[in-house]
Amino acid sequence: MRIRVVNPNTTRAMTDTIERSAGAVIGPGTRLDAVTSEMGPESIESHYDEALSVPGVLAAIAQGEREGVDGYVLACFGDPGLDAARELAAGPVIGIAEAAMRTATHLGRGFSVVTTLGRTVGRAADLAERYGVQRFCLGIHACELPVLALETDPDARKIVTEACREAVERDGSDAIVLGCAGMADLCAHIGAEIGVPVVDGVAAATLTVQSLVTLGLRTSGRGEYAAPPSKAYRGVLRPFGR
Repeated sequence: MRIRVVNPNTTRAMTDTIERSAGAVIGPGTRLDAVTSEMGPESIESHYDEALSVPGVLAAIAQGEREGVDGYVLACFGDPGLDAARELAAGPVIGIAEAAMRTATHLGRGFSVVTTLGRTVGRAADLAERYGVQRFCLGIHACELPVLALETDPDARKIVTEACREAVERDGSDAIVLGCAGMADLCAHIGAEIGVPVVDGVAAATLTVQSLVTLGLRTSGRGEYAAPPSKAYRGVLRPFGR
């Protein structure tokens, strides 16, 4: 089985963090590779960033299809381009926000999300509603750290940990969902510090893909998720024509 984890931003250091998290949970016989998008923003912190990250995501999926990849993880908490990626891929495609939130519903009566910047809170709320877990999502909190600061700020671990602790106390939640792929390597530390389950979406999504491939399941190709119609594209998107 071959799983590809796609980092939708263009920062290789973050891909390395993501790869370590995904690689720690794969089973015997699973080959994993993590790829960095070849085009788009260095981090995703706005609707503008997210929109412009999607072509890079789809290029990585298309390359994976040519190489025989069995399933994919989209390693950004906005799950950018998820529907389009599911149209392209022969195997399952799972976004880390969906995987993390659904996993957290198994761990208690409610969870809190701790994310990076306050401007991304609304997007996380939209995804909770889309995935049908609004009832379980007791709060969404920002620690006001830019995404790239997770790699460079020496106080990042402390800041995120304290934001998670405060979220549990404020919301009365039973679990924490980490709202950024760049937080993946903080999961074990935060869980030990605050005493509740902490869900890293990268690991959760990787195991979900592995399970679906093992079961021989993929996204339905009927209707909306059928392969997109063939047509020409113009300008810089010309290579995306089918």
